[in-house]
Amino acid sequence: MKQELLKKIDNKTFVVGVVGLGYVGLPLNLCFAEKGFRSIGFDIDKTKVDALNAGTSYIKHLPSERIKKARDSGFFSATTDYSKMKDCDAILIAVPTPLNKNREPDMEFVVSSCESVAKQLRRSQLIVLESTTYPGTTDELMVPILEKSGLKVDKDFYVGFSPEREDPNNKDYRTETIPKVVGATSPDGLEVANKLYQQIVIRTVPVSSTRVAEATKLMENIFRSVNIALVNELKMAFMKMDINIWEVIEGAKTKPFGFMPFYPGPGLGGHCIPIDPFYLTWKAREYGVTTRFIELAGEINTAMPSFVVQRVVDALNEIGKPLKGSKVLMLGLAYKANVDDDRESPSYELMKELEEKGAIVDYNDPYVPVIRMTREHPQYAGKKSVAISKDYDLILISTAHDDYKSIDFKSFNVPVVDSRNLVHVDFPLLFKA
Repeated sequence: MKQELLKKIDNKTFVVGVVGLGYVGLPLNLCFAEKGFRSIGFDIDKTKVDALNAGTSYIKHLPSERIKKARDSGFFSATTDYSKMKDCDAILIAVPTPLNKNREPDMEFVVSSCESVAKQLRRSQLIVLESTTYPGTTDELMVPILEKSGLKVDKDFYVGFSPEREDPNNKDYRTETIPKVVGATSPDGLEVANKLYQQIVIRTVPVSSTRVAEATKLMENIFRSVNIALVNELKMAFMKMDINIWEVIEGAKTKPFGFMPFYPGPGLGGHCIPIDPFYLTWKAREYGVTTRFIELAGEINTAMPSFVVQRVVDALNEIGKPLKGSKVLMLGLAYKANVDDDRESPSYELMKELEEKGAIVDYNDPYVPVIRMTREHPQYAGKKSVAISKDYDLILISTAHDDYKSIDFKSFNVPVVDSRNLVHVDFPLLFKA
């Protein structure tokens, strides 16, 4: 089995299937297609599939031209027909792993994907999970589901785990230039998975097990979560001392060793940092371990929207207005600058808290013209971005899009609460948050 798959990779007759055509899965599809491997994208969303087969992108940083070129080459196609998995030599699963209402792992998308794969599973296939998850998921959850097919792991098929490392719209790094950690349930499976990923990335990093690979991804994101919480806490302390945290960071990062800059904000966003640390917290409890740093960081980061809302209250008080009844324009819905990704964006919490306190909130975001249905804030589905105007009592900057950098905020003559350090021209009605 191993030699058969390695030979197919060498002669590029190896067919790759990717389940989940989002920010992780779609770039994977394109990378393999661009290297001359037949690549099939699977998704239950017919709208996405139809768009891709028409050569149209629905992700800002992936241009339609790239998708059209991959489609026209004959190496890339998308489908909702999961029976075509039988045509694939490898199936890579890149689906969401959110938290449920109790802040515990919600594995429904991984489970349903594995069940779909199990129905089509044949001998001599490689199945790799890319979704961020707790250590043990591949061995304890994924393998048993796949073996319901009657086939046995490492005898009839291989299983691996290779965590995604995507940073949407980061011009310095893309899928192909980011080293890729690869783990598997056997040495032979690791050899096949490692060789497959070597076809599309600058470097692979094979590790001894799927658990190590799963833990690696969590460690990366926990590191970021804890350090962001630290600077958020320092921001609040320094603000009381009338010290600009952003200037402090700029000074500190001139040290050429022993320091790495992290930046405060209105809360955590994206599908990784607000969620992934709690996967380890949940799993650690099974072993009687309390992850105090992770939980404290979570408390601090989760509290940041409330801190920003209080700054809005303070800013309005300066001009003698209550928050209740005030019109607030929030600039930015995406969780980071210059992307159309609004997953877990703190802007939703800001909007919710402001409205609960009686404010009238509109938003502007050139990358999110209409709010899509979300799991956490379905009440905002369909709400549309409005034009930036002077019809508001306060401007709240929640995302540092480049589009906002040329705006003369002083000319609005209303309080401006800047949670992203976007505004660098000081004026009396500017409030950092």
